[in-house]
Amino acid sequence: MASDIDRWIMYGLPDEDPECVHNFDEMAALIDRVGFLPLFRNEIEGFSVEEYANPRYWWSGDHERDPWEWRKEAARSREMAYGKFFGGKAGMISLEWLKTFLSYRRNGYDFESLWYAGQAQLRQKKVLDCLTGVPEMPGWQIRREAGFGKGGEKNFDGTMTSLENMLYVVISDFRQKKNKFGLDYGWEVSVYARPEEIWGEAFVNDSYRLSPSRAYDEICDWMEELYPGVSEQQLSAMIGKRI
Repeated sequence: MASDIDRWIMYGLPDEDPECVHNFDEMAALIDRVGFLPLFRNEIEGFSVEEYANPRYWWSGDHERDPWEWRKEAARSREMAYGKFFGGKAGMISLEWLKTFLSYRRNGYDFESLWYAGQAQLRQKKVLDCLTGVPEMPGWQIRREAGFGKGGEKNFDGTMTSLENMLYVVISDFRQKKNKFGLDYGWEVSVYARPEEIWGEAFVNDSYRLSPSRAYDEICDWMEELYPGVSEQQLSAMIGKRI
């Protein structure tokens, strides 16, 4: 995705291209094949859903063909993780690769250990306190219960992005608010959950078997196999810095 003064330019493939992804199921198969992928075009050529999809369908509202709609199915599917995992940009990670990313991004710490090691911010802890022990929670509710807003904690969006990048939080759904009559209204908002709540404590704890440095090497080795010539700077921007 690029900006041309007052319009967005979307990149991608025509329907007849054999590499074109036409629907959510085909995107899910692509994620399974490549392991992890940002939603939008970035520093690494070919490393995005955007570059595989037909650009004419973005934000069309066509549930079958619109990649913006696919991201909702990705979040709800539980067969992949969805969130801002790639330099603050949204994308998907397959379950096959999720433990590797958990190891690297958490650097061997569950959040409680991170907090007691003095490496977490208070506003991050307030968010995790809200999400611990509950299946999921919409962003507007977390914002309120964690004390963000006037006279309280600042930078809610940045806090959530940091927690997603460290994989302490993922986006589990997109949902409208409900009015006092129980009717949906307004824009759909992100719903968040801890990976432990979705895939279980045992799944997450198993990720700590792999050292963070080895996990990073495995991610980079795979990236270099998929995208020959990718630079250390590009990897750092999208995957993170070497431990």
